[in-house]
Amino acid sequence: MALAKQYSDRQVQIIETVTETGFSAIDALSAQFNVSTQTIRRDVNALCELGELRRVWGGVEPPPLSGNLLYAKRRIMNVEAKRQIAREVAREIPDGSSVALSIGTTPEMLIDALQEKTNIKVFTNNLNVAMQASERHDWSVTIAGGAVRSGDRDILGSEVEAFFNRFEVDFGVFGVAGVSQDGGLLDFSEAEVGCRRSIVKNCRSSFLVMDHTKFGRPAHVRGGHLSDVDTIFCDKPIPEIFADKLGKTRLIIAAPERGEEGEA
Repeated sequence: MALAKQYSDRQVQIIETVTETGFSAIDALSAQFNVSTQTIRRDVNALCELGELRRVWGGVEPPPLSGNLLYAKRRIMNVEAKRQIAREVAREIPDGSSVALSIGTTPEMLIDALQEKTNIKVFTNNLNVAMQASERHDWSVTIAGGAVRSGDRDILGSEVEAFFNRFEVDFGVFGVAGVSQDGGLLDFSEAEVGCRRSIVKNCRSSFLVMDHTKFGRPAHVRGGHLSDVDTIFCDKPIPEIFADKLGKTRLIIAAPERGEEGEA
């Protein structure tokens, strides 16, 4: 991941820890990473200058959210959770499958998780997905046309919806920006919703991939419901308030690989 190389592993893990907990004290971070408080302060100060975190009395917290985060920043948030989810999805996809992959960081990580699979047919509007998948000589990659969104490296709009409507694939894999308390799926634009709905309509099995932070996260465009998809993949058990919103939707909690549990 390009942006992750600009940060140390510890700094990436600090961002993930603070994002997940909502607040972390300097002393607690020092103990967690087994380094001095001075070292943690240097890391935190650097991350605050870059806008990744915000200093508050006694510790640090995530910056206030105002709309969607830049794609490059989303790539380094909850990385291990997304990898766990991607590996679990890959177990459900056999050799020779056709897969529609939408925008977002978790669908991108699925390409890495599918590397041992053969003869995969990829249909996508995600340039990151297309570039990685095209490195496999036994896979085929078909990509939507249109204007590329700056920074997000993807394509949205009516052309993309028409693109996904031209195919019927085995699996459709997509994420969401957030989930409302009534189980509604939320995104930041109507184009994102339209893309997701086109994938759901034209796949035999629909897979919603999302880490636990998406539950209750605000976004302003509604489109679909948790019960509309066949399977939801998440890294942790979902909050109780959402459990009765699933209907017949299958829920798979992605377990960490052996040796990951307890890692930051």
